[in-house]
Amino acid sequence: MKKEKFIILLVIAALAILTYLPALTQPFIEDDYPNIRLALDYGPISGWEKMADDSVQRVRATSFILMYGLYRIFGLEPAAFYIANLILHIINCWLVYAAGHWRGIGYHVSFWAAAFFAVYEGHAEAIMWFSACNELLLFLFGFLSFLFWLIFLEQETARFKWLGLSFSFFILALLSKESSVIFIPLFALPLLFPQRKFKEALYLSPFIVAGLIYAISIFMTHSHSFRFQDKSFVLTAPFWITWTKSYGAMLWFWGFAAIISLAAWRKTRQPFLLSLIWIGISFIPYMFVDYMHRIPSRQTYLASAGLAWLMGTAILSLKERYGKKWIVNAVLVLMIIHNVTYLWTKKRQQFLVRAQPTEQLLSFAKNVNGRIFMQCFPLHRMYGESALELILKKPASTLIWPEDEANGEPPVKSFCYQK
Repeated sequence: MKKEKFIILLVIAALAILTYLPALTQPFIEDDYPNIRLALDYGPISGWEKMADDSVQRVRATSFILMYGLYRIFGLEPAAFYIANLILHIINCWLVYAAGHWRGIGYHVSFWAAAFFAVYEGHAEAIMWFSACNELLLFLFGFLSFLFWLIFLEQETARFKWLGLSFSFFILALLSKESSVIFIPLFALPLLFPQRKFKEALYLSPFIVAGLIYAISIFMTHSHSFRFQDKSFVLTAPFWITWTKSYGAMLWFWGFAAIISLAAWRKTRQPFLLSLIWIGISFIPYMFVDYMHRIPSRQTYLASAGLAWLMGTAILSLKERYGKKWIVNAVLVLMIIHNVTYLWTKKRQQFLVRAQPTEQLLSFAKNVNGRIFMQCFPLHRMYGESALELILKKPASTLIWPEDEANGEPPVKSFCYQK
């Protein structure tokens, strides 16, 4: 049995590596530079007090600690940072498989679910953009908390150590991203499926109290947090449109194919219902985004575990219906080819394009001894300044932004981004 599980974990890891291997050759992208720059202040133990005083950034403490650790070990080698994201993704895939411990899911479903989660292209931004590591860390700590909560619910003796472990990892999830409070309603699902355990709901109290304090502390930053100013969270946003569009986008097209197949085969397995509920709940923290009416792909990472369970249910039903016939293998191969090809081509190209503004600036500034007038740059100035400080060890003042300053002190050269 141990050998069999080891092989399963190896297969899942291999699928994830095959899918996201191209990311390891990418340069840093946009937010990576200011985030790593901030991590140099907040990441070391000596900077934790300062980070705790930052009411906006402290809720992503685990990201800064990870960035600082990678910087101290590997320097500013992009491949090392992307490998870290890939490793986190592999571990999260294993956790999706471990969710088979939940009798509402089962290991027969969770294996296929984890395999799909490993290759799924819909949440690629969480893995292929290093600054989105907060989504991976949120999933890691939140899902571990969820699994320990499951064990606690099933134990009759010596159970409170599992509750303690669950709460400890929940706190780490709270220190990973603002949306972590959504795990509280997700924790309620095992109280309903596969059988009702309403009496155990009392043990959610410490999670609810911690979540309320956490949420209040975030809303208290409304007046000065850029996350409330850049339309990432607007209560007046048309959340019903964003939620509906995002739900439909996640199900397209493999999810819809799975639903249609299960309906045609009259397979009413419990994981089918759980997967749809999980997706819907996981979207809630993000449906108030107002700069677009669809949840950004990186923020679908947690919800895609529900899609993975849906696909696992459909694949298991397909195998039961057709046994060892060629159609089963053909569908599985097609699924892998579709996701991997899309990631290796279109998705990879998108990230390379996003990296171009800072890459061009660094290439230009490397050969300039003196100040540079930023004639045209498509990003906020902090991206260019952080890139110069980190990569070229040049001060932010090297870059001249106002035109009147450039006229008063003629720069050595002018830079203009070329698409």
